[in-house]
Amino acid sequence: MNRLAEPGVAPGTLHRFGRVSRIVHWSVAMLVIVCVATAAILYNGSLAVLIGHRRIVELIHVYDGFALPAPLILGAFSSAYRTDLRRLNRFTPSDWRWLRSRTRRDGSIRVGKFNAGQKLNASLSAGAIMVLFGTGVIMYYPHLARLSWRSGATFVHDWFALALGLLVLGHIGYALKDAEALRGIRTGEVSMDWARAQHRAWADETTARPGVGAPTAGPVSGPDS
Repeated sequence: MNRLAEPGVAPGTLHRFGRVSRIVHWSVAMLVIVCVATAAILYNGSLAVLIGHRRIVELIHVYDGFALPAPLILGAFSSAYRTDLRRLNRFTPSDWRWLRSRTRRDGSIRVGKFNAGQKLNASLSAGAIMVLFGTGVIMYYPHLARLSWRSGATFVHDWFALALGLLVLGHIGYALKDAEALRGIRTGEVSMDWARAQHRAWADETTARPGVGAPTAGPVSGPDS
């Protein structure tokens, strides 16, 4: 997984994301965008009147939301994807220093495969999806809970939807400002220069593997499936 010098990988690049990780990312991205767009139509009167077909929009929103966890669950069958999840779920002392630093992007702090901002974004997004899924179930199946719970679920759902929408906009904004990071999640490869500047610890770890850079002890896992 995440291996350099695999067949088809261009010289001077690192293999950053395997096929499964990229499919999960783009599947979740498309589902979230549809959820946000349909939510905006349902909650904005002007948009609702302009689009019409409220019942169809509502059904798209509901079933799209129910489908959101599916790519995340299916992706867990890939060992490479699980490795990425473990990296995202682990905060290191360098991550805390990165968050506190005003010069976090100058390369002075050795960053692993994911920086602290990416880890926070992943955690907040996953948490928001779980909350929205749970509250959405209560709202769509009112017989499952009493009225006070349904009212609370609606309140929480609305505010978490707004928070997730803002988080998605911020994520897209950062992605558009970093073409190399976007290339990594689009094609799976990034340039060596970018990796060393933005994720030096991960670049050093990857290039130290047997057959890539300086020899190192220990087994090396195969490419993503």
